[in-house]
Amino acid sequence: MAEKEMYDAATIGDVTTLKQLLQTNQHLLDVVSLTSCLKNVLHIAINQGQEGIVEEVLKIKPELALELDSKGSSSLHLAAAIGIVGIAKRLLAIAPEMCWWRDGQDMNPLHVAAVKGNVAVLEEMLRQDSFAAAERLHRGQTVLHLCVKHRQLGTLMVLVDKLGDKDLVSAEDDNGETLLHFAVRTNQLEVVVYLDESGKLGRLTKNSGGKTALNILNESFEDTSTYSEMKSILKKYSNRLIALNLPRFAEMTMVAAVLIATMAFQAAVSPPGGVWQANKPEEEAGEMYFAGHAVMALKEKDLYKQFIQVNIVAFISSLVAILFLATTGSSDQWIFVLCATISMLVSMASIGVTYGISLIMTNPNMDGFGLRYVVAISGSVFLVSIIFIIIISSMRDGKRVKRLVKKVGPPCSFA
Repeated sequence: MAEKEMYDAATIGDVTTLKQLLQTNQHLLDVVSLTSCLKNVLHIAINQGQEGIVEEVLKIKPELALELDSKGSSSLHLAAAIGIVGIAKRLLAIAPEMCWWRDGQDMNPLHVAAVKGNVAVLEEMLRQDSFAAAERLHRGQTVLHLCVKHRQLGTLMVLVDKLGDKDLVSAEDDNGETLLHFAVRTNQLEVVVYLDESGKLGRLTKNSGGKTALNILNESFEDTSTYSEMKSILKKYSNRLIALNLPRFAEMTMVAAVLIATMAFQAAVSPPGGVWQANKPEEEAGEMYFAGHAVMALKEKDLYKQFIQVNIVAFISSLVAILFLATTGSSDQWIFVLCATISMLVSMASIGVTYGISLIMTNPNMDGFGLRYVVAISGSVFLVSIIFIIIISSMRDGKRVKRLVKKVGPPCSFA
């Protein structure tokens, strides 16, 4: 009977009755309610938001705060869920380590506060121990993933502001999904706008399925009112996908650029056809030449001049590519990647033309094979390669095209 009266008092916040009962028998606090999922009187008072009861119970028996209910939840978990700052402060004063405790769902109290949208309690716990907010959950999700998943923009903003960690904002779960993937998948424009305005977005990354947030948007939400605005935001970051592969891109392309620069330099100092080994004797008629001069500079004047011009372009453009690739290593600006790519294309095309001119100058069977044919062949090869790249890239949008055709309907037929 006394136990029931105590639990009734805790439920309705009757501090006077509780005091009277505990003056008679303080051991009543050790009783666990079998009708309330094995909760003690403190758990019940917290669930009902009865600050006065919580204060009185903790004065008499503070260690009661350390007990868990049948679901593995601590008293701080319950306070985080109910959202009363006064109760959370009192519990944190007794056992601040409770911020790290996990309940039956593997969530600590900060996770619970974030999911429930209880900003004030979350801020209080962050002041006590912000490191607990970085704890990962099921499938590698962060507390920020939880905020987006449960549509809690308020607690998301608090966490991003307080933690201020760009890496946490761009963190991926075990499926490679970031906050943006979650926000786009659940069509939360306000989250995308906030992340953009906060300046915490660094890049669009691909999940384990090879899709970025922009891919998900294009596949699923073309007909929604938020599509255009969300797409305009995401496209600003789509080019930063390149930044993910910049080290690999720079490494592979740098090798090619250095190789082309070496080839162009070698062609300049050791031209096709070789160099004169000695000065031309003065008594011999004809044009003068000196040791070290290119033989073809005298034998094929016009063609050799074209060879030198194209070789200079190959050498300089490869050096420019190296410069931009070196800059790319410390920057995620797409302009450097674009300039490096253009420079490499010019360099490769030029070295191809240089090779063709070398063949013409050194092979007597190619006297009629003019420079225009060399340029035509090199241009054709590059054009075909670019078209092939475009076709392969467009295949990724095949599903989108099919959906568009299906939406429009089959072509009309006329009798």
